[in-house]
Amino acid sequence: MPFTAQLKRSTRVAGSLFALLVLMTLFRFAPARASARQDEEVVRVNSDLVVLNVTVTNKRGEYVHGLRRSDFKVLEDGREQNISLFQVEETPFAAALLLDTSGSMEGRLSLARAAAVNFLDGMRSEDVAAIYHFDTQVEQVQDFSPDHDLPDLAYGFRASGLTVLNDAIRRAAHDLAARQEKRRAIIVLSDGEDTHSSATIDKALASATAASATIYSIDMSDRKGVSVDTMAGSAVLRNFAHKSGGRYIPTPGGQALRDAFTGIVEELSNQYTIGYVPTNRARDGRWRTIEVKLAQPDTTARTRRGYRAPKS
Repeated sequence: MPFTAQLKRSTRVAGSLFALLVLMTLFRFAPARASARQDEEVVRVNSDLVVLNVTVTNKRGEYVHGLRRSDFKVLEDGREQNISLFQVEETPFAAALLLDTSGSMEGRLSLARAAAVNFLDGMRSEDVAAIYHFDTQVEQVQDFSPDHDLPDLAYGFRASGLTVLNDAIRRAAHDLAARQEKRRAIIVLSDGEDTHSSATIDKALASATAASATIYSIDMSDRKGVSVDTMAGSAVLRNFAHKSGGRYIPTPGGQALRDAFTGIVEELSNQYTIGYVPTNRARDGRWRTIEVKLAQPDTTARTRRGYRAPKS
């Protein structure tokens, strides 16, 4: 065979072998790439999980136990969602306790401290709490801890300065979002009169709902001298509790408050934790309304009223 023809034949064979090698390489790594893409998709989807802590009561206000996943229906903006997370066991919760030490709390700060002690005393050993105080700024007094004693530093607080209630809620929500506990609560001891926050009420509420934190607000306003400011502050505290699925407690002291704190701890210990990935995947920053319906008659579900979608 002439040399030129032999060279052409060898070139064709080498080219065919190279093409075959490329195809084999592609087939070998294609599944790995597909698997990697699937893993990335799973991580992305799971990060969009909306978690709801749902309190279910009957007509007598008693907690309802023994419900199953099929007993719940979750609607987002009126559209039914697929429940992908469902937990009913008693699990530890994390609480952020916010103590208002601003000037408007003068004369009632001791009462607020006593209320904080009552709440901490009622917590279970496995639950953790962080403690903050706020006036013109927000300061964390104690990081999340199973130690349920009010720090000595808190007994030295004096009522002074302006009020940054909204900023305090945002700070607590930010810290709670990093916690591993799925049941999270913000306990607010305040008169609700914000005078200096950089954040609006809507932004504070959005931060709490984004962290899946339920707000329980204890109204520490002066009941002897009801004013326009007092009523406005009470309305703010009601709004935080109502939209986050928590409770508003108008009684600042006495046995009624101790019973209310016992009820909060009991409630957090008896919630159903539900999660779903929204069918609406738009990252448009819009508010999404949430409604939980129950198959059991004469029962009521209480949870947060909605959340603000992330924005790209």
